[in-house]
Amino acid sequence: MRRIAVLDIGKTNAKVLIVDLATGAEEVLARTPNAVVRDGPYPHHDLDMLWDFALSGLRLAAERGVDAVSITTHGAACVLVDAEGGLALPMLDYEHDGPDLLAAAYDAVRPGFAETGSPRLPVGLNLGAQVFWLSRAFPAEFARVRNVLMLAQYWAFRLSGVAVSEATSLGCHTDLWNPWEGRFSSLVSRMGWEGVFPPVRKAADVLGPVLPAVAEATGLALGTPVLCGIHDSNASLVPHLGEAPCGVLSTGTWMIVMALGGRAVELDASRDVLVNVNALGQPVPTARFMGGREMEEIMGGRIVEPSDGDLLGVLEGRVMAMPSLHPGTGPFPGKRFGWAGGEPEGGARMAAASFYAALMGAECLALAGAEGPVIVEGAFGGNLAFLRMLATATGRVVRGSGQGAGTGLGAALLAGPLEAEGVVAVEVRPEADPLWTGYVGAWREAVARWTAPR
Repeated sequence: MRRIAVLDIGKTNAKVLIVDLATGAEEVLARTPNAVVRDGPYPHHDLDMLWDFALSGLRLAAERGVDAVSITTHGAACVLVDAEGGLALPMLDYEHDGPDLLAAAYDAVRPGFAETGSPRLPVGLNLGAQVFWLSRAFPAEFARVRNVLMLAQYWAFRLSGVAVSEATSLGCHTDLWNPWEGRFSSLVSRMGWEGVFPPVRKAADVLGPVLPAVAEATGLALGTPVLCGIHDSNASLVPHLGEAPCGVLSTGTWMIVMALGGRAVELDASRDVLVNVNALGQPVPTARFMGGREMEEIMGGRIVEPSDGDLLGVLEGRVMAMPSLHPGTGPFPGKRFGWAGGEPEGGARMAAASFYAALMGAECLALAGAEGPVIVEGAFGGNLAFLRMLATATGRVVRGSGQGAGTGLGAALLAGPLEAEGVVAVEVRPEADPLWTGYVGAWREAVARWTAPR
């Protein structure tokens, strides 16, 4: 297989791209915001809009020639499907606080961190909490559920007609999976949900050809295979599964920091540390924070390129962003965002925000026990200020992938190996300048004593 169409449904944006496994080239064919719909029983994603988008994007892919279709999506997401293949309930937005209304009842039945590697997270970030709340808040509709499908496998189902489960999505802080034993957690049997989760298949498994209706709507050949699909952060990990030890940062709305072959550390669930599952079914120590979301909020959506003067001013003035805008997640729970050393503007603000994201990333790498080089995939992969500070804070070589998504190539690699050698967009070594190393130490000391001003 050479030309792989990838349906990439992120929390913020959805894309259809085509990846050439002979060269590694990626081309984004279509992109659309993945907006949350606020009407109805609760905030939810517009699956009809996304399906129309997917079909139109796959039409563009079919014009270029496609050997297979792969899928990657964000985590903390599932779709409740009825016996006819329609929606039993709308797909809940994981940022909705409905599940928190039943937090005490859910806490009484959820398994502990030692079993699942899932920390207790707010709102719907534990997928088990979503399913629990939906089953209690909408019992009649939930009684109609035939299959609970992880989001990637929902789109595989729409394309192929085959309903399956898959471990990278089930192992993404859901409370539903035991990553050490590779099976569903005790929560599933405790709640009597065994019958609504279909059989588990591997991310790279071919579920079948596209449905005839899909082939007709898109122009894809009738025999075009549909792969099972993968959680997006684990898609970023696929190209590096043979490179351990290393740390991989999958960056987008979230910065997901994963340790391959790292040192054994005691994982601290209270600091947003968890256990993911990679495409081979192996547990992967992981830490995270909302890096892309926080960067966007700090910058008000106005991303600029900092000058050398901006970097120098921030370093000399010890202008620092303190964690965090989303205090319910990340390595410093409970601490609230603020500025130390004054609030910068323009390029200086971008420099300080990039340094902040890098220092948070370095903290996540330490929490996950990562060793070896650090690989940055996705949105932060082309941010040189971020890469330089990350290298300095970790004392290790950092390799940036450029602005590519990372997830697209990883999802495509489920279909077969990359024939061309991968290209590292930029390699950065730690700075020896005391301005840089001193900034790292000063930030860490400031965080330890930080209390955001009221």
